[in-house]
Amino acid sequence: MDDEQRGTFVLWDYIIFACLFVVSSGIGVFFAVKERKNPSSEFLVGGRQMTCGPVALSLTASFMSAVTVLGAPSDVYRFGGSFVLFGVAYTFVVIATAELFVPVFYRSGITSTYEYLEIRFCKGVRMAATLIYILQTILYTGVVVFAPALALNQVTGFNLWGSIFATGIVCTFYCTLGGLKAVVWTDAFQMVVMVVGFMTVLVQGTRKTGGAASVWEVAKNGNRLDIFDFDPDPLRRHTFWTISIGGTFTWLGIYGVNQSTIQRCISCKTETHAKLALYFNLLGLLVILVCAVFSGLIMYAFYANCDPWTAQSVTAPDQLMPYFVMEILGDYPGLPGLFVACAFSGTLSTVAASINALATVTYEDFVKQCCTNLSNKASGWISKGLCIVFGVACTTMAVAASYMGGVVQAALSIHGMCGGPMLGLFSLGILFPWTNSMGAAGGLIVGIALSFWAGVGAFLYPALDINTRTSPPDLTFPPSHLDPTTLPPRSSLADHWYSMSYLYYSAVGFSATITAGLLISFITGHTRSQDVKPWLLRPVCNLFCFWSKKYKKMCWCGVHHELKQDMECPDTDTVKDEGPFVKEDIGRKGMKRKVQPAKNCYNLKEKAHDNAGFIEDTKPF
Repeated sequence: MDDEQRGTFVLWDYIIFACLFVVSSGIGVFFAVKERKNPSSEFLVGGRQMTCGPVALSLTASFMSAVTVLGAPSDVYRFGGSFVLFGVAYTFVVIATAELFVPVFYRSGITSTYEYLEIRFCKGVRMAATLIYILQTILYTGVVVFAPALALNQVTGFNLWGSIFATGIVCTFYCTLGGLKAVVWTDAFQMVVMVVGFMTVLVQGTRKTGGAASVWEVAKNGNRLDIFDFDPDPLRRHTFWTISIGGTFTWLGIYGVNQSTIQRCISCKTETHAKLALYFNLLGLLVILVCAVFSGLIMYAFYANCDPWTAQSVTAPDQLMPYFVMEILGDYPGLPGLFVACAFSGTLSTVAASINALATVTYEDFVKQCCTNLSNKASGWISKGLCIVFGVACTTMAVAASYMGGVVQAALSIHGMCGGPMLGLFSLGILFPWTNSMGAAGGLIVGIALSFWAGVGAFLYPALDINTRTSPPDLTFPPSHLDPTTLPPRSSLADHWYSMSYLYYSAVGFSATITAGLLISFITGHTRSQDVKPWLLRPVCNLFCFWSKKYKKMCWCGVHHELKQDMECPDTDTVKDEGPFVKEDIGRKGMKRKVQPAKNCYNLKEKAHDNAGFIEDTKPF
């Protein structure tokens, strides 16, 4: 369709889009008024009284950014439906997060994920991990704002700078006023908008292409339904193995140990709610994934005989989805605005979660370390100030991204390159009791170095097209592009190490961190298992030796996981040095926890905010 025939934004589109920002801001104002007399702990962690429903919706909305809304359908259109296999990775990620990481973080009573690293290792490891997180999150969040704004601007004519500044201002506004509760409930609203936007595209797109049977037939003839490719070659971009294994490591690094995710989990009123939030969130992830995949298949069927990519009607893959939407919905005032609201819901949720998480780690890991006697009022004002600072920083980063050119692609890979080593670092602490501080620090350095070597090398020496194209080639990719003899000579390093699937960057960083961390720990004198507090570890061996207490104890390697705590004692504020790693007895009457007497004690209120996990659960979920 020619540009003259394609629809453009009209008044109703702008009204629908503006409603998204008005409602999001209104939620922030509501919680600012409602929670104005509550202490600062309410601001950063919602008073640890959130329920599983809104937290699940919030996790899904922020996990699926506008990069997913625009990029996933484009990926399916260009490479095929194998993208749906990310559902396997999402399932592994959620199970690992719920059963491995969240119990340790929740029972530790921490607010910043990186507090765990100081308790388990040392302050230096904590500071290094926090700085890496802050830098990668600011860079990534800036790109998340800029990339979809640019794609929508070039296709719909929607003002680029207006959308960037509106996103930054609105997110900063409701994060600063309402804190975590505003972020969670706004994300829940934006999740609904995302689903409605996708459903509108699916229904109208299916009708325009002649029905679901027609879409399926065209996609099948174009090899877009060749999903299960079991080729073990790590150079192939998307196969069953790269997505299910590499995707698991990639998203577990982003998801399982990420402050943004963990902060919302520990804001739940019980550990049960935190786990349920993650499992309900998995359903949301699968719904959005299926919507994105079917949108890509419908788009492929619609353009089967006239590809806008090769016709140069669009200049970037991320513009395919907005271009398609304007063609099928351009004649219906308000509906293009609904889809743009859908895309920006992903942006708003991701940016808001990032701002809140950045403010939390900065306050907990730096401000509280320097200023130990802050009043609740001062803490609240500092937290709000940090939200403003990081809101400005992320918006500035989005503006800077417009001048980066090709660096934007590299910035989008930073989560993968940093996520693997960070996952390895936390895994060293939670799974391996022998790891010492030197091993943790050395493993992190080696992991970061290797993953960045692979990632930056791939950016400088892109992989051959033959590793990414569908087979046989079709109208989307001219056959001449598949002939490696037409390319300049390349080194063996470029053809192998740098050509590795981007989904394996995290796996490389994770493996290097674990291997180097354990080797350095044993060389420098590993930590004695008996000296590690059991609540800082997660005995996964219990899953494989559940039938025998004897074998479970053998696999504990000397750690006393059988220690329990009795939270029925009168003084529940003081927890013994064995820590809050406990066995839960969850029933209709709530949880009962026992405390093992010990010599050393500390007061949890000096270490973190009140944690609902340390009180008897008398409320049904």
